[in-house]
Amino acid sequence: MRGPADGLRRPRPQAWDDPRGWRRVGRYALLAVVAFLVLFPVYTTVVAAFKPSDQFFENPLVPDAFTLDVIREAWDSGRLGRYIFNSTVVALIVTTAQVATSLLSGYAFAYLRFPGRDVVFVVFLATLRVPLEATVGVNFDTVNGLGERFSFLGGLNSFQGLAMPFLATAFGTFLMRQALLSLPTDLRDAARLDGIGHLGFIRHVALPLVRPTLAARALFSFLATWNQDLGTSLIISDYERHTVQS
Repeated sequence: MRGPADGLRRPRPQAWDDPRGWRRVGRYALLAVVAFLVLFPVYTTVVAAFKPSDQFFENPLVPDAFTLDVIREAWDSGRLGRYIFNSTVVALIVTTAQVATSLLSGYAFAYLRFPGRDVVFVVFLATLRVPLEATVGVNFDTVNGLGERFSFLGGLNSFQGLAMPFLATAFGTFLMRQALLSLPTDLRDAARLDGIGHLGFIRHVALPLVRPTLAARALFSFLATWNQDLGTSLIISDYERHTVQS
C-alpha cells in the first residue's frame, strides 16, 4: 500500500541547484585544462613531424599538410631506429636491476636486524640530496676503471657502462621499504614458523602483495633511464652506441 508521504516526495534537485554538482563540474573543468596543457606539446610535436619542413612556420598548429619525409629522414639519416634500440636496451637493463635491488634492499631494511641498520638507511636517504650533476665525473671514472679491470663490465662505449651507475637507487630502496613495512608482521612470523627463508618469503608472500608498488617502480625507472641525458656523452663517444636523448 502507498503511504501518505508517497505523494509528497520532494523533486530531485537539478545539477545546477546542487552544490555537489557544481563541484563536480569544477573538477572536470580543472581536469580538462590540465589535460590540455599536458597534451598540447604532444599535439604540436606530431603536427611538426608530419608537416614539410618548409611549411612548419606557416600555421604551425594546423595540420594542413602531410608528409613522411621528416620521419623517413630522421629514421635513415638521423639513425633514429638505432638510437631507439639502444635506449630500449639500456632502459631494460637498468629497470630490471633497479627492481631487483630495490626489492632486496627494501626487504633488508624492513625486516632484517643488523648493527647500524638505521644509520645506513639514513645515509642512503642522504644521497637523494646529492645533485646528479655532481656525480658525472665520479661515474665516468668508475665506469672507466671497472671496465679496464673487468672486461665483462664493458666500460666506456658499452651498454653496461651506460647502465652501471644507475643499477641501484636510494629512492627505490626507500619506496620498497615503506611498501614492505605496510605488510602485517604476522605474515613474516608465520613464514618463519613454517621454515620459509628470506628469499622464499620475498618470492611467495611479499612479491605478490607489493606488486603494484613494484610495477610503479619499474615504470619510473624505465622513464627516467629513457630520458637520461646528463653524462651519457662522456661515456659514449661511438655514434652507434648513442641513445635517443644523447
